[in-house]
Amino acid sequence: MKTAWLWMILLFVSVCQGGNAQVWLKTEYIGSSGFRDADNQKVGGKGDMKVIQGGVNIPLSMKMDENNHPTAWMVGVGATYASMNNKNLAGYVDLKEIFNAQLAVSYIRPLNKKWSLLASVGVGTFMDTPNLSYIRFNNLMGIGMAAAIWHLRENLDVGMGLALNTTFGYPMVFPAAFVDWRIEGRYMVNVSMMDGIELSGGIQLHKLMRLKLVASMGGMMALVEHGGKDQIFTQQYVVCGLQPELVLSKSFSIPLTVGVSAYRAAYYSDRTLKAFFKGDEYDPHFMPSFYASLALKYGF
Repeated sequence: MKTAWLWMILLFVSVCQGGNAQVWLKTEYIGSSGFRDADNQKVGGKGDMKVIQGGVNIPLSMKMDENNHPTAWMVGVGATYASMNNKNLAGYVDLKEIFNAQLAVSYIRPLNKKWSLLASVGVGTFMDTPNLSYIRFNNLMGIGMAAAIWHLRENLDVGMGLALNTTFGYPMVFPAAFVDWRIEGRYMVNVSMMDGIELSGGIQLHKLMRLKLVASMGGMMALVEHGGKDQIFTQQYVVCGLQPELVLSKSFSIPLTVGVSAYRAAYYSDRTLKAFFKGDEYDPHFMPSFYASLALKYGF
């Protein structure tokens, strides 16, 4: 945990000093709760989770056209570390740690007044330890995307395209879609379905303070050997809560969220296409519990 904290804090400080970038650092706590299996039955075990994540998007070159749409090359780096304290969950959730890190290069350019093209390619590592000396080829995954962005309104963008990854050890192409809708001013609304799902609505109480209701869905995974097979450990969680946000400048803010983790799925699946399309009525999951997070955001 110390190694992950140090790496992300150094990243945040160095980029903030450099400017002209977007950077964030966030820590989360999900309280202890009981666990239910694939039959939605209690198993007698429970667990909590602590998460720290950070990332940065750095523009390598950028220029805006007459419609305020960018032509830009960007590099993005992100990392997430999760520490889990589970009790009596052997065979269900054997992992104690998850570490995800990704590096991607992206290009965006306008095609005309209403459309832009976005392309991205990168690589990520998805492990059950933050010790980078344990990286193996099986922990790596290639990622890519190409999408057309429709600037439907000044505050509404809709994207459609294809995403590529090597989750199953070979390239697979999937349809991709995202939405970004925002209302700014004294009252604000944001709906983002790009990297996960984020929904928020709030009010500007003071030039230094915003108050929002927020809901989001995120997750992480580890590519591991489990039970003698190559498997994927997936963890997804849905949270909602009240978020006061301290606005220290136009570029720097500190949001604090207190609420509930409404659902946290945690399960192993085979690293095969057949397992991906297999449907289950229930995923093994933790019951609702307390949630809190604190973040630093620069450049948003």
